Amino acid sequence: MAVLPLSVEKVIEELGKLPGVGPKSAARMAYHFLRSTRKDATRLANVLLEMDSKVISCGKCFNVSDTPTCSICDSPLRDPKTLCVVEDPLDVVAFENAGIYKGVYFVLGGLISPADGIGADELRFKELKARITELLDQDSSLEIIIAVNPSLEGEATASYVKDLVANLPEHDMVTVTRLAMGLPTGADLEYADQLTLKRSFEGRSML
Repeated sequence: MAVLPLSVEKVIEELGKLPGVGPKSAARMAYHFLRSTRKDATRLANVLLEMDSKVISCGKCFNVSDTPTCSICDSPLRDPKTLCVVEDPLDVVAFENAGIYKGVYFVLGGLISPADGIGADELRFKELKARITELLDQDSSLEIIIAVNPSLEGEATASYVKDLVANLPEHDMVTVTRLAMGLPTGADLEYADQLTLKRSFEGRSML
């Protein structure tokens, strides 16, 4: 005999798929919504549906956006001579909150990880190559800042980006740098404090 209604079990199951949420936390969340008299579940469902229907990827940098080109790529105040390559949109948020970077971004959508079955073809390297070419058409030089987590996967991804640039006809117009190792090995950029991120950014080195 089922202890919980099927609808509640389904909610717990879906909540348990969220990052960092275990079965007990998922159950507590579900019961919070059940006990709420303020229609929290309805409001959450509505904003999730709105996000699902309105948010798309920027056509230039692949950051999340509600317009075909995001506000960063579209801003005349951003420096198109520097391109910061990151793993996911939360890394863009980290840099923007720190206020240390005024260039443009490119979101790869992950890191190379053979153990997880993620190779170069699963990431946006073709789009990155096209974006680099587009920026070089606008100017005679470009700095690419590889800002990925200091992990084995991050190292593999950084090496791939470096090789990609080296094989470009315009490679002599591009400088590739990497964040300094003020970030501990295995750390996630999105969790780095602003001072650590600032020092890593300012101390970036040539690749």
